[in-house]
Amino acid sequence: MRSIFLIAIVCLCVKLSAQETSIIPQPVSIKTGKNTEKFIIDQNTEIISNDSLSNSALFLQNYIQQYYNIKLRINPYSNSKKNIIKLEIISRLLKNLNEYELISNNNQTIVYACSENGLFYGIQTLIQLIPETKSQLLQIPAVEITDYPRFGYRGMHLDVSRHFFDVTFVKQYIDYLALHKMNYFHWHLTDDHGWRIEIKKYPKLTEVGAWRNGSIIGLWPGKGNENIKYQVLPTEVKITPKDGVLQTDGIKHGGYYTQEQIKEVIDYATKRYITIIPEIEMPAHSMALLAAYPELGTEPNKKYEVAQTWGMMNKYNNVLQASDTTFKFLENILTEVMDLFPSPYIHIGGDEASKIWWKKSDVSQEIMKANGLKNESELQSYFIRRMEKFVNSKGKTIIGWNEILQGGLAPNAVVMSWQGEKGGIAAAKQNHKAIMTPENKLYFNHGQFLKEDSLTASTPSLLTDVYNYEPIPLELNAEQAKYIWGAQGCLWSEYITNPAKVQYQLFPRLDALSEVLWSPKEKRNYPDFQKRLKAQFKRYDLMGITYSKKYLEN
Repeated sequence: MRSIFLIAIVCLCVKLSAQETSIIPQPVSIKTGKNTEKFIIDQNTEIISNDSLSNSALFLQNYIQQYYNIKLRINPYSNSKKNIIKLEIISRLLKNLNEYELISNNNQTIVYACSENGLFYGIQTLIQLIPETKSQLLQIPAVEITDYPRFGYRGMHLDVSRHFFDVTFVKQYIDYLALHKMNYFHWHLTDDHGWRIEIKKYPKLTEVGAWRNGSIIGLWPGKGNENIKYQVLPTEVKITPKDGVLQTDGIKHGGYYTQEQIKEVIDYATKRYITIIPEIEMPAHSMALLAAYPELGTEPNKKYEVAQTWGMMNKYNNVLQASDTTFKFLENILTEVMDLFPSPYIHIGGDEASKIWWKKSDVSQEIMKANGLKNESELQSYFIRRMEKFVNSKGKTIIGWNEILQGGLAPNAVVMSWQGEKGGIAAAKQNHKAIMTPENKLYFNHGQFLKEDSLTASTPSLLTDVYNYEPIPLELNAEQAKYIWGAQGCLWSEYITNPAKVQYQLFPRLDALSEVLWSPKEKRNYPDFQKRLKAQFKRYDLMGITYSKKYLEN
C-alpha cells in the first residue's frame, strides 16, 4: 500500500511539473526533471552560438531584452558549462529536418537541431519556458524536449486589401506566427477594395487602385443600404430599386507597400523561417485593377471604381477579359511579383468569378469559340491554365482557391479549400497538394463567441471547433491523405480596421490552430489546452496583445 501511495505521489509531482511547462503547440515529447534543477537567466547568462548573427540567437536576445530588460551576450564559445544557453546545429540524423531537442538543467540550457529553422523552433519553445511576468525570477524548468511538426504547411493569412496595415504591424503579425511555429504567411495583397503592392510598370495600380472613396457603415450591406437588393441572374443583374444609391462613410481609405517595403518584410520573415506567399487576385475580385485600367474588363467603356462595399463583387462586374492583352498585363505584374518574392508559390486567387459577365461579352464568346471552350467554366479554367503555364515557366507553382477546380484543374496547381473540404478532397484524389482552410472552422474574421461585442462576419468559429478540427478527411485513404499538405487560418479585414482588432480576432484561435498543425494528433486534449492557455494569456499581457477577457472567466 505504501509503495502504491509513493508511486501516486511521484506521478502527481510529475504531472504538476509538466503543467508548469505550458507550451503551445504541445511538443512531441517532454520529460520534466527536479524542481531544484531550474536554470536561471540573469545579466551574466551567455548565449553560445557559433554564428554570432544567428537568427535564433538574435531573436532570443531581442525577446529577452524587449520584455525583461536583460541583454544577454552572444559568444561563439565559452570555457564555462554553467549559466549558458547553447545553440547548436548537429549533423546526426533526426527524424525531421524541422526537429529540435531542448535540454535544460540548473547549469545550462541546450537547443540542438539539424537545421537553422529547427533551431529557431526550439527557441520559440524556450521562450514559452520563461516566466510570463517581468517581476518573477527568470527560471527555466528542468526539461528534456524532443519536437517536430506534423504538417509541412502551417499557414496564416492576412487580408490588407479591405483595410490596410502598415509595415510595422505586418512585421508584428509575422512575429505572432513565429511564436506559434507557423511557417507560411499568405499575404492577400489585391482585391476589389484596394491594390496594395507597387508595380513599377503599371503605376496607376497604386495611384488609382490603392484608394477607395468610402466604406459601408456596419455589417454588409451597410447602414442605409438595407433596402437595396441585387440579384445576379443567368443573363442580367437585377437591382431594386433601380435608382438606389449606395451609402458609405465617405472617408477615403487606402495605402500600399513600395517594392522596397516588400523586400524589408520578406527579409524580416525569412529570418523567422516564414515563407510569404503573395496573392494577386484573378480573374475576379479585380475592381481595383479595373478602376486603374478599365480596358482589361469585359466592359472597357464602363467607369469602374474601387469597391466601397463588401461581399462578392459579381453584381458590379469585377472579372477580367480573358484576352491576350489581359494575359500580357498579368504576366508583367507577376514577373515583378516573382522577382520580389523568393517563395516558390504564387497565389492567384481564382475564386468567386461570376460567369454572367463573360456570357454577356461578345469578345469573351469569341475567345471561347476560338479556343474550343464549351462554357464559361471552361473559360475560367483556360484563364487559370494560361497563367499557370507562365508561372511554371518561371520555376514557380500556383496556389488557387478551390474554384480553380471548375472546368478542370490546372496541371500543377495547389488547391486551397475554403468552401468546406470538398475542394481539398477532390484535389487530393487527383494527386494535387491541398491546403485546408474551411470557412466555418478556420476563418478568424468570424466571431469567436455566439454573441460578439463588435462587428464580425457571419456565423461564429468557436475556439473548441478550431482546436478539434482535423485537416485530413476520413474519406481519403492513406495514399490520398499524403496530399493534404496542411491547413491555414484566414483573417479577412472587412470589419477589422486596426491592429488591436486583428489581435482580438487572432488570439487564442491561432494557438488552437498551431497545435492542430504541429502537435501529434493523439496528444490533442482540449481541457489541457485550456489550462496551458492561462499561461499564454499572461504572455500576451506581457507582449501587449489584445484578446477577449471572456476566456479568463472560466
